[in-house]
Amino acid sequence: MSRLALDFGCGSLKLAGSLDTAPGTTGLLIVSGGNEIRSGAFSGQSHLATRIAQKGFPVFRFDRRGVGDSEGENRGFRKSAKDIEAALTAFRAIAPQVERVIGFGNCDAASALMLSSGAGFDGLILSNPWTIEDSDQGDEDDASPPPAAIRARYAAKLKNPKELARLVRGGVNLGKLVRGLAKSIRSEPPPSSLAEELRAGIDSFDGHISILLATADRTAQVFENGWDKNDKRISRCEGGTHAYVDPEHKDWLDAQILAALRA
Repeated sequence: MSRLALDFGCGSLKLAGSLDTAPGTTGLLIVSGGNEIRSGAFSGQSHLATRIAQKGFPVFRFDRRGVGDSEGENRGFRKSAKDIEAALTAFRAIAPQVERVIGFGNCDAASALMLSSGAGFDGLILSNPWTIEDSDQGDEDDASPPPAAIRARYAAKLKNPKELARLVRGGVNLGKLVRGLAKSIRSEPPPSSLAEELRAGIDSFDGHISILLATADRTAQVFENGWDKNDKRISRCEGGTHAYVDPEHKDWLDAQILAALRA
């Protein structure tokens, strides 16, 4: 196994990519979220690629236009379909033994894959999809988890003897508690228009789909609030955070990705 750095074309522009080589005929293409470079936060995606390649599956990562080492203007996840398509073409060209490619994205990278209807991929792994409208960002109310998530958090605290003891000793900020309880009884907001676009985007996709939700992540909580909670494609990482940083959550993520690659 080795890691190769390369450039590939997207129209008249050059995008930067990395390939972790492996002999497998099924490969993983990682799409970065936000303005994140292909190595990921604290090299998380780089380490993920190493672990998956060590299991025999080649892994391709890339910088979207205007991000990291890639040329062009960063136009955001909504306009990244051509970047993803170009990366998929480059992956197949540099690893010709690959017959199947699974796309993986976290946060708005998952949303980008859904908006593109998974075009060209044989399967999708969608982690904590972003469904918050751009116009809503920065709103104080939207900075909180949805009411259902707040209720679940308080229910868990009431079952914890240590939390009850804190309450009795006066170790709980009562003002914060009251504000939290007030938010917990609000009616659930309707699904965002972005959530509906994502639903429509994957309705016609007939490949394998896994939806991974980290239960302690606000982005995942907002997504699930506007999605069918009984969707059999959903798997939940209990206590997991957005980037699956804890060792047990990292292992869980690896297991989900490997299961999709082997499906």
